[in-house]
Amino acid sequence: MKIIRNIFLLFVFWVILFRTFLPLMQVILNNKLPELVFVLGGDIDREIAGMEIAKQLDLPLLISGGSNPEYSNWLIENKGMSSYLIRKDYRAVDTFTNFTSLIDELKEEDVTHLLLITSDYHINRAKPVGEIIAGSRGIKITSVSIPCTSNCIRESNNKRNIDIIRSIAWVITGNDLKEIVFRVWNTN
Repeated sequence: MKIIRNIFLLFVFWVILFRTFLPLMQVILNNKLPELVFVLGGDIDREIAGMEIAKQLDLPLLISGGSNPEYSNWLIENKGMSSYLIRKDYRAVDTFTNFTSLIDELKEEDVTHLLLITSDYHINRAKPVGEIIAGSRGIKITSVSIPCTSNCIRESNNKRNIDIIRSIAWVITGNDLKEIVFRVWNTN
C-alpha cells in the first residue's frame, strides 16, 4: 500500500513540476515579441481586425473556428493579405477547443508567444483559458480585445469558471471534462 501511495505522490509531483511549473516559468521569462496572430472565430469583426493587425505587424495569422472558408478567402483577398501567411482551422467548437485543438501543433512549430484577438465581451473568458492551456506548453499569450457591435451579449461568470475548470483538468489529465461528463450522462 505504501508503494502505491509513493508512486501516486511521485506522479502528482511530476505533473506539478513538468506539466505546470516548468512551462509556466518559460512563459514568465519569455520576453519575445508575438510570433503569430491568433484569432478566435465567432465574430467576423475579429477576423477583420486580426488580418489588419497581422498585416501591420507582418506576422502570420491563424484563425480558429472562423467564418466559412469562401467568405474568409474573399476577406483575405479583399484585405490584400498573402494567403500563404494565413492558416484557418475549423476543428474548434468552442473557446476551450480553440486552444486545445491547436496548442500542441503550435508547440511543435516552436511558437512561444501568441497575440490573441477576440471580442471585448469574450476576452474575460478566452484570456484565462488560453493562458492556462498555452501556458502549460510554455506559450505566452498577449491579448487584444476588439470592440463589440450592438448585438453582443455579455458572458456569464459561470461560463468563464466552467471553461477555466475544463482547462485546468485538460492540463492535468489531457482530457476534456465536458466530454467525460457527456459520456457518463449518456451511458446512464
